[in-house]
Amino acid sequence: MPDGTLLQASDTAASPPVARKGRGALTNALSTRFERTTAEAFDDGWGTLAAELADLPPLPTTLIRDSARSAMAWNDSPDVGFDRSINPYRGCEHGCIYCYARPSHAYLGYSPGLDFETRLLFKPELPALLEKELRKPGYVPRPVALGANTDPYQPVERTLKITRAVLEVLERFGHPVTIVTKSAGVLRDLDILQRMAARNLVHVCLSVTTLDHALARRMEPRAAAPSRRLAALAELRRAGVPAGVLMAPIIPGLNDAEIEKVLEACAAHGATGAGYVLLRLPHEIRQLFEQWLHAHFPDRAARVLALVRETRGGALYDSRFRIRQTGTGVYAGMIAQRFRVALRRFGLDRAERGQGLDCTQFRVPDGLRQARPSVENSAQLALL
Repeated sequence: MPDGTLLQASDTAASPPVARKGRGALTNALSTRFERTTAEAFDDGWGTLAAELADLPPLPTTLIRDSARSAMAWNDSPDVGFDRSINPYRGCEHGCIYCYARPSHAYLGYSPGLDFETRLLFKPELPALLEKELRKPGYVPRPVALGANTDPYQPVERTLKITRAVLEVLERFGHPVTIVTKSAGVLRDLDILQRMAARNLVHVCLSVTTLDHALARRMEPRAAAPSRRLAALAELRRAGVPAGVLMAPIIPGLNDAEIEKVLEACAAHGATGAGYVLLRLPHEIRQLFEQWLHAHFPDRAARVLALVRETRGGALYDSRFRIRQTGTGVYAGMIAQRFRVALRRFGLDRAERGQGLDCTQFRVPDGLRQARPSVENSAQLALL
């Protein structure tokens, strides 16, 4: 380089993102709707950055106390079968790259990328808040969705036990609940679930996106392996707990070839019904998913993205109600038809998730019970 010539950032090679062990997103270096500036790593010409990135240590999980003021979130969306939900956690250690909840982390000042998987907010006061809300005069019970945003049985639940404490409150009030999870950890609460199932107060959905363990490890790095989810499904059914499956999301060109195999396996393990959601890429998820796809599946990335656009009117996402879950166009229609045929073929078209739960058993018990602490050993937690 001649003397006096300045090296511009545009003259350097941008550093390729590197997958971190046990994490789904490759980076936090993404712009969000709420930030004015962004940072991006690049090699300064000495070739040292790529070597450093290739040897990055695993990222630890940090737990942050969430001072929530309410227990239930309400919605009027025509695309979901519930009007209220409870979320013990914000952020999810499962690290599913496609998770539609990732953009919600941007509201908190964190990145929907690696921050979503490593900076988790937990709500220790949630059981007590829930009890107070259920005691309000005029409260009308309807099935509440547990974990509609992030998984209620993600790994930190083993220690914090907030989900279990919430179930204890719902059981005492006779309040119906639906649960969606990718974790076999739901079996820990089988005692409560059995009792609630006997009263027609609970329905569980296991999310099964693929039977391919290698794909699952890349796509959902800290969720239970597909075989463990199927085993959990079978154990729930043996215990008399109604349990179905969600194939969510179906990703055109990546896991859509498995529709029939997934539903057949789920039926064989006792599933009472099944549903699906087409891949959704709102806000920052589009960038994260494209980055992940090019890193893990460079040979088919262009094809997958082309098929996604085909199901979204030429874009990567269409947020309109009533079509955002299933998409539009010929390819989306073919997926829907295959799914319907497979449901009938394997006897999974009998019931929809959460339908028929009994709301008449709701009773406000005498006396306000002091909710037990959900965190048994705070010394295990790294709090900000």
